[in-house]
Amino acid sequence: MTIDSDPVPGPLRAAVLLLRAEAVALGLVALWLIWSDLTAERTDLTSALLVTVFAVAGAVALWALGGALSRRRTGARAPAIVLQLMLLPIGWYMLTGGLGWLGLPLMALGLGVVGLLLSGPTNRALGFGGPADR
Repeated sequence: MTIDSDPVPGPLRAAVLLLRAEAVALGLVALWLIWSDLTAERTDLTSALLVTVFAVAGAVALWALGGALSRRRTGARAPAIVLQLMLLPIGWYMLTGGLGWLGLPLMALGLGVVGLLLSGPTNRALGFGGPADR
């Protein structure tokens, strides 16, 4: 068994915590969607199930990516960045729809996590820096 004596840098740790927090929040939305699907009097069942499955899959993906990044798996960074960039059009749609109080923080969250994932300490921890950077 090998023990990594190099601690996880702060930006990577913060990104992992934010990804996990997003997973929990999206999981709560998924639970609400499941409850809504089960208690609705009338619904388009196919659409309701697709939205619910999408929310569950998103929560699982965010949680798994957070775990992979905490174990310094380099392949997890790109999908995590893509999921964070997806918050930009979602936030923009909310902003233009009158929900700026929610849209702006979502956009800031997405950009902030991308910044953490692209920071120098995170690059070095994931092995993206050259030999001179280590």
